[in-house]
Amino acid sequence: MTLRVVKVGTSLLRQRQEASTADAIARLSGNLAESMRRGDRTVLVSSGAVGLGCQRLGMTQRPLSLPGLQAAASVGQGYLMSLYEKEFSRHSIAVAQVLLTRADLADRLSYHNASATLNQLLEWGVLPVVNGNDTVSSDELNYGDNDTLSALVAAAVKADELILLTDVDSLYSADPRSDTTATPIKDVHHPEQIGELEEGAGSGGRWGTGGMATKLAAARIATASGITVHLGDGRKSEALQTILLGGRGGTVFHPHPQPLGNRKSWLAHALQPTGTLKIDPGACRALLNKGASLLLVGITGVDGQFDANQAVRMLNEDGQEVARGLTTMSSEKLNDLVCLQSSNQQGTGGSPVVVHRDALVLMMTTSRQPAD
Repeated sequence: MTLRVVKVGTSLLRQRQEASTADAIARLSGNLAESMRRGDRTVLVSSGAVGLGCQRLGMTQRPLSLPGLQAAASVGQGYLMSLYEKEFSRHSIAVAQVLLTRADLADRLSYHNASATLNQLLEWGVLPVVNGNDTVSSDELNYGDNDTLSALVAAAVKADELILLTDVDSLYSADPRSDTTATPIKDVHHPEQIGELEEGAGSGGRWGTGGMATKLAAARIATASGITVHLGDGRKSEALQTILLGGRGGTVFHPHPQPLGNRKSWLAHALQPTGTLKIDPGACRALLNKGASLLLVGITGVDGQFDANQAVRMLNEDGQEVARGLTTMSSEKLNDLVCLQSSNQQGTGGSPVVVHRDALVLMMTTSRQPAD
Protein backbone atom coordinates (compact mmCIF):
# COMPACT_ATOMS: atom_id res chain seq x y z
CA MET A 1 0.00 0.00 0.00
CA THR A 2 1.36 3.39 -1.04
CA LEU A 3 0.30 6.77 0.28
CA ARG A 4 0.47 9.41 -2.41
CA VAL A 5 -0.26 13.09 -2.75
CA VAL A 6 -1.23 14.01 -6.31
CA LYS A 7 -1.20 17.64 -7.37
CA VAL A 8 -3.04 18.78 -10.49
CA GLY A 9 -2.59 22.30 -11.81
CA THR A 10 -4.82 24.90 -13.38
CA SER A 11 -3.37 24.46 -16.87
CA LEU A 12 -4.51 20.82 -16.91
CA LEU A 13 -8.06 21.61 -15.80
CA ARG A 14 -8.77 24.63 -17.98
CA GLN A 15 -11.24 23.88 -20.76
CA ARG A 16 -9.49 23.45 -24.07
CA GLN A 17 -10.46 22.50 -27.59
CA GLU A 18 -9.56 18.82 -27.30
CA ALA A 19 -11.05 18.22 -23.85
CA SER A 20 -13.31 19.98 -21.35
CA THR A 21 -12.55 20.45 -17.67
CA ALA A 22 -15.10 17.72 -16.90
CA ASP A 23 -13.30 15.34 -19.28
CA ALA A 24 -9.94 16.06 -17.62
CA ILE A 25 -11.38 15.38 -14.16
CA ALA A 26 -13.10 12.22 -15.43
CA ARG A 27 -9.79 10.80 -16.68
CA LEU A 28 -8.03 11.78 -13.46
CA SER A 29 -10.73 10.24 -11.27
CA GLY A 30 -10.64 6.99 -13.23
CA ASN A 31 -6.90 6.58 -12.67
CA LEU A 32 -7.03 7.49 -8.99
CA ALA A 33 -10.07 5.30 -8.33
CA GLU A 34 -8.31 2.29 -9.83
CA SER A 35 -5.28 2.93 -7.62
CA MET A 36 -7.48 3.23 -4.53
CA ARG A 37 -9.18 -0.07 -5.37
CA ARG A 38 -5.76 -1.69 -5.25
CA GLY A 39 -5.40 -0.46 -1.67
CA ASP A 40 -3.35 2.69 -2.23
CA ARG A 41 -4.32 5.87 -0.39
CA THR A 42 -4.45 9.25 -2.10
CA VAL A 43 -4.70 12.93 -1.22
CA LEU A 44 -5.51 15.15 -4.19
CA VAL A 45 -4.28 18.75 -4.16
CA SER A 46 -6.15 20.62 -6.85
CA SER A 47 -5.64 24.05 -8.29
CA GLY A 48 -8.14 25.55 -10.66
CA ALA A 49 -10.65 27.47 -8.54
CA VAL A 50 -9.73 30.86 -10.01
CA GLY A 51 -9.51 29.57 -13.58
CA LEU A 52 -12.80 27.69 -13.35
CA GLY A 53 -14.46 30.69 -11.76
CA CYS A 54 -13.32 32.81 -14.70
CA GLN A 55 -14.69 30.17 -17.04
CA ARG A 56 -18.07 30.11 -15.31
CA LEU A 57 -18.23 33.90 -15.42
CA GLY A 58 -17.28 34.06 -19.10
CA MET A 59 -14.06 35.97 -18.49
CA THR A 60 -11.36 35.94 -21.12
CA GLN A 61 -8.60 37.11 -18.77
CA ARG A 62 -7.62 36.25 -15.22
CA PRO A 63 -8.42 39.18 -12.85
CA LEU A 64 -5.46 41.29 -11.79
CA SER A 65 -6.80 42.62 -8.49
CA LEU A 66 -6.83 40.61 -5.25
CA PRO A 67 -10.61 41.07 -4.74
CA GLY A 68 -11.17 39.91 -8.31
CA LEU A 69 -9.05 36.81 -7.83
CA GLN A 70 -10.75 35.95 -4.53
CA ALA A 71 -14.23 36.50 -5.98
CA ALA A 72 -13.42 34.29 -8.99
CA ALA A 73 -12.10 31.61 -6.63
CA SER A 74 -15.33 31.70 -4.61
CA VAL A 75 -17.28 30.92 -7.79
CA GLY A 76 -14.81 28.31 -8.97
CA GLN A 77 -14.40 26.32 -5.76
CA GLY A 78 -18.00 25.12 -5.69
CA TYR A 79 -17.90 24.21 -9.37
CA LEU A 80 -14.58 22.41 -8.98
CA MET A 81 -15.84 20.28 -6.08
CA SER A 82 -19.09 19.48 -7.88
CA LEU A 83 -17.08 18.01 -10.76
CA TYR A 84 -14.91 15.92 -8.42
CA GLU A 85 -17.98 14.75 -6.47
CA LYS A 86 -19.76 13.73 -9.66
CA GLU A 87 -16.86 11.81 -11.19
CA PHE A 88 -15.67 9.99 -8.05
CA SER A 89 -19.23 9.02 -7.15
CA ARG A 90 -19.22 6.96 -10.36
CA HIS A 91 -16.54 4.86 -8.64
CA SER A 92 -18.35 4.81 -5.26
CA ILE A 93 -15.65 7.00 -3.68
CA ALA A 94 -16.62 9.81 -1.34
CA VAL A 95 -14.68 13.05 -1.58
CA ALA A 96 -14.06 15.72 1.06
CA GLN A 97 -13.00 19.29 0.46
CA VAL A 98 -10.18 20.47 2.76
CA LEU A 99 -9.44 24.19 2.58
CA LEU A 100 -6.05 25.21 3.95
CA THR A 101 -4.31 28.54 4.41
CA ARG A 102 -0.68 29.22 5.13
CA ALA A 103 -1.65 30.17 8.68
CA ASP A 104 -3.16 26.71 9.18
CA LEU A 105 0.19 25.11 8.45
CA ALA A 106 2.34 27.69 10.23
CA ASP A 107 0.56 27.11 13.55
CA ARG A 108 1.79 23.89 15.17
CA LEU A 109 -1.59 22.90 16.66
CA SER A 110 -3.44 23.63 13.42
CA TYR A 111 -0.78 21.69 11.51
CA HIS A 112 -1.41 18.69 13.76
CA ASN A 113 -5.17 19.08 13.37
CA ALA A 114 -4.94 19.26 9.58
CA SER A 115 -2.72 16.17 9.55
CA ALA A 116 -5.13 14.28 11.83
CA THR A 117 -8.15 15.23 9.70
CA LEU A 118 -6.48 14.13 6.48
CA ASN A 119 -5.36 10.84 8.00
CA GLN A 120 -8.85 10.15 9.37
CA LEU A 121 -10.37 10.72 5.93
CA LEU A 122 -7.82 8.32 4.44
CA GLU A 123 -8.69 5.72 7.09
CA TRP A 124 -12.34 5.98 6.05
CA GLY A 125 -11.47 5.48 2.39
CA VAL A 126 -12.43 9.06 1.52
CA LEU A 127 -10.47 11.05 -1.04
CA PRO A 128 -9.41 14.41 0.46
CA VAL A 129 -9.39 17.18 -2.14
CA VAL A 130 -7.17 19.94 -0.79
CA ASN A 131 -7.48 23.49 -2.06
CA GLY A 132 -5.68 26.62 -1.00
CA ASN A 133 -8.36 28.79 0.60
CA ASP A 134 -8.18 31.47 -2.07
CA THR A 135 -11.40 33.22 -1.04
CA VAL A 136 -10.03 34.46 2.31
CA SER A 137 -6.25 34.37 2.10
CA SER A 138 -4.06 36.25 -0.39
CA ASP A 139 -1.11 34.00 0.50
CA GLU A 140 -2.72 31.01 -1.20
CA LEU A 141 -2.92 32.93 -4.48
CA ASN A 142 0.89 33.18 -4.31
CA TYR A 143 1.51 29.59 -3.18
CA GLY A 144 2.96 28.67 -6.55
CA ASP A 145 -0.35 27.32 -7.87
CA ASN A 146 -0.51 24.96 -4.87
CA ASP A 147 2.83 23.28 -5.61
CA THR A 148 4.26 24.31 -2.24
CA LEU A 149 0.98 23.40 -0.55
CA SER A 150 1.13 19.89 -2.02
CA ALA A 151 4.64 19.37 -0.62
CA LEU A 152 3.61 20.59 2.83
CA VAL A 153 0.56 18.31 2.77
CA ALA A 154 2.74 15.38 1.70
CA ALA A 155 5.01 16.01 4.68
CA ALA A 156 2.04 16.40 7.04
CA VAL A 157 0.55 13.00 6.11
CA LYS A 158 3.98 11.32 5.79
CA ALA A 159 3.36 10.38 2.18
CA ASP A 160 5.55 7.96 0.28
CA GLU A 161 5.27 9.85 -3.00
CA LEU A 162 4.32 13.27 -4.33
CA ILE A 163 3.14 13.35 -7.94
CA LEU A 164 3.25 16.76 -9.60
CA LEU A 165 1.16 16.62 -12.76
CA THR A 166 2.05 19.30 -15.25
CA ASP A 167 1.86 20.14 -18.95
CA VAL A 168 5.40 19.01 -19.81
CA ASP A 169 6.77 15.48 -20.00
CA SER A 170 9.78 16.10 -17.74
CA LEU A 171 12.19 18.64 -16.32
CA TYR A 172 14.64 20.00 -18.91
CA SER A 173 18.09 21.51 -18.72
CA ALA A 174 16.60 24.69 -20.22
CA ASP A 175 13.21 25.86 -21.45
CA PRO A 176 12.52 23.57 -24.45
CA ARG A 177 10.08 26.12 -25.88
CA SER A 178 12.90 28.58 -26.51
CA ASP A 179 16.08 26.47 -26.43
CA THR A 180 16.39 23.68 -28.99
CA THR A 181 19.43 22.25 -27.17
CA ALA A 182 17.43 21.57 -23.98
CA THR A 183 17.66 17.96 -22.81
CA PRO A 184 15.42 16.06 -20.37
CA ILE A 185 16.64 15.46 -16.82
CA LYS A 186 15.49 12.02 -15.70
CA ASP A 187 16.79 11.90 -12.12
CA VAL A 188 17.70 14.44 -9.44
CA HIS A 189 19.50 12.97 -6.44
CA HIS A 190 20.86 15.86 -4.36
CA PRO A 191 19.43 19.07 -2.85
CA GLU A 192 22.33 20.94 -4.44
CA GLN A 193 21.05 19.88 -7.87
CA ILE A 194 17.60 21.25 -7.09
CA GLY A 195 19.13 24.55 -5.98
CA GLU A 196 21.09 24.86 -9.20
CA LEU A 197 18.01 24.06 -11.28
CA GLU A 198 15.89 26.59 -9.40
CA GLU A 199 18.20 29.38 -10.51
CA GLY A 200 17.28 28.81 -14.16
CA ALA A 201 13.63 27.82 -13.87
CA GLY A 202 10.99 29.80 -15.74
CA SER A 203 7.76 31.40 -14.55
CA GLY A 204 4.20 30.20 -15.00
CA GLY A 205 1.83 30.44 -17.91
CA ARG A 206 -1.19 32.60 -18.52
CA TRP A 207 -3.68 30.88 -16.22
CA GLY A 208 -1.47 29.43 -13.50
CA THR A 209 0.76 31.24 -11.03
CA GLY A 210 3.13 28.29 -10.79
CA GLY A 211 5.93 27.23 -13.10
CA MET A 212 8.91 24.96 -12.97
CA ALA A 213 10.46 27.06 -10.19
CA THR A 214 7.57 26.31 -7.84
CA LYS A 215 7.69 22.62 -8.68
CA LEU A 216 11.38 22.56 -7.88
CA ALA A 217 10.64 24.28 -4.56
CA ALA A 218 8.01 21.64 -3.84
CA ALA A 219 10.49 18.89 -4.70
CA ARG A 220 13.05 20.42 -2.34
CA ILE A 221 10.56 20.43 0.54
CA ALA A 222 9.24 16.93 -0.10
CA THR A 223 12.56 15.18 -0.70
CA ALA A 224 13.99 16.73 2.48
CA SER A 225 11.11 14.98 4.28
CA GLY A 226 11.98 11.61 2.72
CA ILE A 227 9.35 11.69 -0.03
CA THR A 228 9.94 10.60 -3.63
CA VAL A 229 8.70 13.21 -6.11
CA HIS A 230 7.53 12.38 -9.63
CA LEU A 231 7.07 15.06 -12.26
CA GLY A 232 4.47 13.59 -14.60
CA ASP A 233 2.81 14.63 -17.85
CA GLY A 234 -0.78 15.28 -16.80
CA ARG A 235 -1.91 15.61 -20.40
CA LYS A 236 -1.47 11.86 -20.92
CA SER A 237 -3.60 9.47 -18.89
CA GLU A 238 -1.09 6.66 -19.35
CA ALA A 239 1.69 8.74 -17.74
CA LEU A 240 -0.21 8.88 -14.43
CA GLN A 241 -1.18 5.21 -14.78
CA THR A 242 2.48 4.27 -15.04
CA ILE A 243 3.40 6.10 -11.83
CA LEU A 244 0.41 4.71 -9.93
CA LEU A 245 1.41 1.18 -10.94
CA GLY A 246 4.87 1.66 -9.42
CA GLY A 247 6.63 3.15 -12.43
CA ARG A 248 8.22 6.54 -12.70
CA GLY A 249 7.46 10.02 -13.93
CA GLY A 250 9.40 11.87 -16.58
CA THR A 251 11.66 13.24 -13.83
CA VAL A 252 12.15 11.62 -10.44
CA PHE A 253 13.45 13.56 -7.45
CA HIS A 254 14.89 11.03 -5.04
CA PRO A 255 14.36 11.42 -1.28
CA HIS A 256 17.09 12.43 1.11
CA PRO A 257 18.57 9.28 2.72
CA GLN A 258 18.38 10.90 6.16
CA PRO A 259 15.16 12.95 6.03
CA LEU A 260 13.94 15.58 8.44
CA GLY A 261 11.46 14.45 11.06
CA ASN A 262 7.93 15.82 11.09
CA ARG A 263 8.65 18.65 13.53
CA LYS A 264 11.89 19.64 11.81
CA SER A 265 10.13 19.62 8.44
CA TRP A 266 7.46 21.92 9.87
CA LEU A 267 10.11 24.26 11.25
CA ALA A 268 12.01 24.34 7.98
CA HIS A 269 9.17 24.74 5.52
CA ALA A 270 5.75 25.55 7.01
CA LEU A 271 6.76 28.42 9.27
CA GLN A 272 7.17 31.94 7.93
CA PRO A 273 10.10 33.64 9.74
CA THR A 274 9.25 37.08 11.10
CA GLY A 275 12.77 38.22 11.94
CA THR A 276 16.48 37.64 11.51
CA LEU A 277 19.33 36.96 13.93
CA LYS A 278 22.89 37.63 12.77
CA ILE A 279 25.32 35.21 14.37
CA ASP A 280 29.10 35.07 14.69
CA PRO A 281 31.40 32.31 13.32
CA GLY A 282 31.61 30.56 16.68
CA ALA A 283 27.85 30.25 16.88
CA CYS A 284 27.76 28.96 13.29
CA ARG A 285 30.25 26.22 14.12
CA ALA A 286 28.36 25.27 17.26
CA LEU A 287 25.09 24.95 15.36
CA LEU A 288 26.53 23.10 12.36
CA ASN A 289 29.04 20.80 14.04
CA LYS A 290 27.88 20.30 17.62
CA GLY A 291 24.09 20.29 17.40
CA ALA A 292 24.05 23.15 19.90
CA SER A 293 21.37 25.66 20.81
CA LEU A 294 21.86 29.30 19.83
CA LEU A 295 23.03 31.33 22.83
CA LEU A 296 22.79 35.06 23.26
CA VAL A 297 26.58 35.38 23.24
CA GLY A 298 26.65 34.27 19.58
CA ILE A 299 24.22 36.95 18.33
CA THR A 300 25.65 40.09 16.74
CA GLY A 301 22.47 41.71 15.43
CA VAL A 302 18.66 41.53 15.39
CA ASP A 303 16.40 42.56 12.48
CA GLY A 304 12.62 42.68 12.36
CA GLN A 305 9.94 42.70 15.03
CA PHE A 306 8.78 39.47 16.61
CA ASP A 307 7.44 38.04 19.84
CA ALA A 308 8.74 35.11 21.85
CA ASN A 309 8.01 31.70 20.26
CA GLN A 310 7.95 33.12 16.74
CA ALA A 311 10.13 31.88 13.89
CA VAL A 312 13.42 33.59 13.02
CA ARG A 313 16.20 33.02 10.52
CA MET A 314 19.83 32.77 11.65
CA LEU A 315 22.32 34.26 9.20
CA ASN A 316 26.11 34.01 9.14
CA GLU A 317 28.43 36.95 8.45
CA ASP A 318 27.97 36.46 4.68
CA GLY A 319 24.18 36.72 4.95
CA GLN A 320 23.63 33.00 4.31
CA GLU A 321 20.88 31.25 6.23
CA VAL A 322 22.42 28.78 8.64
CA ALA A 323 19.29 27.75 10.54
CA ARG A 324 15.80 28.77 11.52
CA GLY A 325 13.76 28.13 14.62
CA LEU A 326 11.56 29.46 17.40
CA THR A 327 13.03 32.18 19.57
CA THR A 328 12.58 32.23 23.33
CA MET A 329 12.57 36.05 23.44
CA SER A 330 10.96 38.99 21.69
CA SER A 331 12.95 41.23 19.34
CA GLU A 332 12.65 44.09 21.84
CA LYS A 333 14.19 42.08 24.66
CA LEU A 334 16.88 40.63 22.40
CA ASN A 335 17.90 44.04 21.13
CA ASP A 336 18.29 45.26 24.70
CA LEU A 337 20.37 42.23 25.68
CA VAL A 338 22.59 42.44 22.60
CA CYS A 339 23.27 46.11 23.34
CA LEU A 340 24.18 45.28 26.92
CA GLN A 341 26.38 42.46 25.72
CA SER A 342 28.26 44.68 23.24
CA SER A 343 28.92 47.23 25.97
CA ASN A 344 30.09 44.50 28.39
CA GLN A 345 27.29 45.33 30.80
CA GLN A 346 25.75 41.87 30.83
CA GLY A 347 25.96 39.95 34.09
CA THR A 348 28.48 37.24 34.82
CA GLY A 349 25.99 34.35 34.59
CA GLY A 350 25.83 31.91 31.69
CA SER A 351 24.59 33.11 28.32
CA PRO A 352 20.83 32.45 27.93
CA VAL A 353 19.41 30.20 25.22
CA VAL A 354 17.73 32.20 22.46
CA VAL A 355 16.79 29.31 20.12
CA HIS A 356 16.81 25.84 21.67
CA ARG A 357 18.21 23.02 19.55
CA ASP A 358 14.90 21.13 19.81
CA ALA A 359 13.14 24.09 18.17
CA LEU A 360 15.80 24.65 15.50
CA VAL A 361 16.47 23.19 12.07
CA LEU A 362 19.67 23.61 10.05
CA MET A 363 19.37 25.11 6.57
CA MET A 364 23.08 24.78 5.73
CA THR A 365 25.68 22.04 6.06
CA THR A 366 29.45 22.03 6.29
CA SER A 367 29.54 19.24 3.69
CA ARG A 368 27.10 17.20 1.65
CA GLN A 369 25.82 15.56 4.79
CA PRO A 370 22.11 16.05 5.61
CA ALA A 371 21.22 19.29 7.33
CA ASP A 372 19.48 17.59 10.23
